[in-house]
Amino acid sequence: MNLELLESFGQNYPEEFDGSLDCISLAVTCAFNKYGTLLAVGCNDGRIVIWDFLTRSHAKIISAHVHPVCSLSWTRNGHKLLSASTDNNVCIWDVLTGELEHKYRFPSPVLKVQFDPRDHTRVLVCPMRYAAVLVQMGGLHKCLPLDSDGDLNIVASFDRRGKYIYTGNAKGKILVLDVDTFELVASFRIIVGTSSATAVKSIEFARRGDAFLINTSDRVIRVYDSNEIIALGKDGEPEPIQKLQDLVNKTTWKKCCFSGDGEYICAGSARQHALYIWEKSIGNLVKILHGTKGELLLDVVWHPVRPIIASISSGLVSIWAQNQVENWSAFAPDFKELDENVEYDERESEFDIADEDKSIDLNADAHQEEEIEVDVQKVEPVAAFCSSDEENEDENALQFLPMAPEVEDPEEGWAIQDSLEINASLLGNDTHDSEGEIINSKRRRIQYYDVSLPDAPSDAWLIPQSIYTAHHQKHTR
Repeated sequence: MNLELLESFGQNYPEEFDGSLDCISLAVTCAFNKYGTLLAVGCNDGRIVIWDFLTRSHAKIISAHVHPVCSLSWTRNGHKLLSASTDNNVCIWDVLTGELEHKYRFPSPVLKVQFDPRDHTRVLVCPMRYAAVLVQMGGLHKCLPLDSDGDLNIVASFDRRGKYIYTGNAKGKILVLDVDTFELVASFRIIVGTSSATAVKSIEFARRGDAFLINTSDRVIRVYDSNEIIALGKDGEPEPIQKLQDLVNKTTWKKCCFSGDGEYICAGSARQHALYIWEKSIGNLVKILHGTKGELLLDVVWHPVRPIIASISSGLVSIWAQNQVENWSAFAPDFKELDENVEYDERESEFDIADEDKSIDLNADAHQEEEIEVDVQKVEPVAAFCSSDEENEDENALQFLPMAPEVEDPEEGWAIQDSLEINASLLGNDTHDSEGEIINSKRRRIQYYDVSLPDAPSDAWLIPQSIYTAHHQKHTR
C-alpha cells in the first residue's frame, strides 16, 4: 500500500465497522507493530496470534503461556515481541522464528509490560501492587522509586523517545523519572475540585508530537504537553490541554489511545462496546462507534499510520475503518463522474484518427516541457514511518512474515531425526553425542531469570507444578 496515495483531505478517523478477526480462542489484548503491517493478539489460552494485517490472515501462532496473555509490546524494528501473562511470566520472543529467547518469572502477577522505544534491551514491567521494575536484558533489574506517600498501585510508561518514565499512583501523583539515573525530574498531582485526589488508571503517549494523556478514576481524560511538564519541574501545577469526558452518560474508560498522527484520541467505554473519538486540538467529540449491545470492551489500539481502530470484545477483534470511495478523477483530471446513467453525446471528430479541426500551434515546440530524469534506484523514505528526529527508515525492520506451507500431520523433529540417521551411517556411535549437542545448543539460547521483589504480594495465580514443568520442558526440548 502506497501511503502517499491515500486520501488525506477527508476525516482522518474511522467511521464504520469493517469486519472482525477470529483467533479461534478468545482474544484478550492486542498491539500493532510500528508499521501497522502486523497485529499481535494475546488470547485467554496463552497463545499469541500474529496477523498479517494487509491480507487479514494468520502469519504465525506462538504457544507462549499457560495462562491468559495480559499485555504485549513490540520492539521498534519489529523483530522482538514482549508478552506478559497472569502466570507471572514475562517472555521475549523472536517474531521471525517464534522461539523464546528470554523468560522472567515474577513473584506476583504482572499488569503491563513495555519495551523501551529506543533500546530493545530494556523492559518496563508493572507488577500488581508493587513499584514498577526496569529490567535489563541480562537479568539485572531495578525498582523505580515511589512517592513519599508510599502508594503501591503504580502505573508506568516510557515517553515517546524512551528518555523518561512517567509513573502514577492511586492518589493522583505523577512522577517523571530519568530512565538512566532514576532521578526525579518533574512531578505534579491531579486534583479534583479543591482538595480531593483521583487515582491514575493509565498513561498513554502519542506516537507523534509531545502530548500524552492520563486516564483517571474520576471519568475524565486529561491531555498534557510533556515539554510543559518537564519545564515546570518538581511539584508543578500544569494545566491540561484538554479535559475529555462523557457529560451525558458519565462513562468510565477502559482503555485510551492516540491516533497515529496524534491528532485524535480514542477511548473505549468500560460498560459497553462503544468507542468515543475526540479531536485533540479542539476537544470536540467527532464520532461514537457502537459495537454489539451487551458486549464488554477489553482493549483498543489505533493503527500507527492509517485511520483504523482495532477493538476487542467477546473474544473477537473488531476492525473499524473509513468507507472507501473510489475517486477516479484523482487519476484522470478530465474524468467526469456521473451519479446516474446518461446518454452519451459524441463530440465532433472525437474518434477521428487525425483531428481535422485542430488548430495549429506555431509555438508548440517552444512550450514543450523538458524531459524529467526519473531516478529508479534511490528509495525515498516514507514520512509516515519516520520519526521527527529521523531521516531514513530502518533497513533491518521486520514488516512482514514469510508464509510457510502447511503440512498435514508433520512428524515432530523429522529434520533432526533424518540428520541423525545420516550421521549414524557416517560416524557410527557419535550419533548420541550429536543429538545431545543439538538439544543443549537450543537450551542455551533460552535464558531464564527469577526476579526477586522483596515484600511482593502473594502469588494470586497459582500454577500447578506439573503444568509449569510440562510447559518448561516443551520449550527446552
